[in-house]
Amino acid sequence: MNYVRPKKHLGQHFLKDENIAKEITLSIAETTKNLLEIGPGTGVLTKYLLKNELLNLNVIEIDTESVAYLKTNFPQLEDRIICEDFLHFPIETLFNHESYTVIGNFPYNISSQILFKVLENRTQIPEVVGMFQKEVAERIASKPGKKTYGILSVLLQAYYDIEYLFTVESNVFVPPPKVKSAVIRVRRNDVAQINCDDKLFFRVVKTAFNQRRKTLRNALGVFTFDADKLPADILAKRAEQLSVEDFVNLTNALILN
Repeated sequence: MNYVRPKKHLGQHFLKDENIAKEITLSIAETTKNLLEIGPGTGVLTKYLLKNELLNLNVIEIDTESVAYLKTNFPQLEDRIICEDFLHFPIETLFNHESYTVIGNFPYNISSQILFKVLENRTQIPEVVGMFQKEVAERIASKPGKKTYGILSVLLQAYYDIEYLFTVESNVFVPPPKVKSAVIRVRRNDVAQINCDDKLFFRVVKTAFNQRRKTLRNALGVFTFDADKLPADILAKRAEQLSVEDFVNLTNALILN
């Protein structure tokens, strides 16, 4: 099989620029041993990853046409192709439960969901290098005070350091997307456990940003806080003005019934 038809419903935009593909594959840590590529498509990243004999590479691909192409063109990969939906696959079972890095030219329609699943498995995934829609990449890397700062910014930055690597123009894809893209690197920081209940933390962050135009006093009206544990002005701010540490403090100030 020598051709794969890009499928709109899968959000497929195949990268055709070999230099960009090479640059992405070189962005993973030199110490990487186990590597999972999400959505390899026609293998533009895969072929460079396979050149590194020290990598234990697995790929996961939902598109059966792409799987057939990969098996034909990369026979050495056949036993390491997982024909499944990443979002519904028990990824904690991969690599005999060892840690592994994630890489990919991610489908834009599920890229945020991919990162939420990475967060759920953060003790096993120390690094992600991936292509995202530029707007999403900027949101992930955004700092407090910017309009692009949101739920994914806070939750990821609580556990990972984010590095915006480079911007990618739309004309290097087939078919070209209507937006620019960007490659980012996400690496685990030194925080093994944030200083609060992480499930409550996730809930506070999501609730605050779901009504981001409101002050926290109004956006978080479903919660009750111990005001003595908070800076006097924090509830008068909006979600985008708070750092990760501020959200941790908010979570710890919750009065639980």
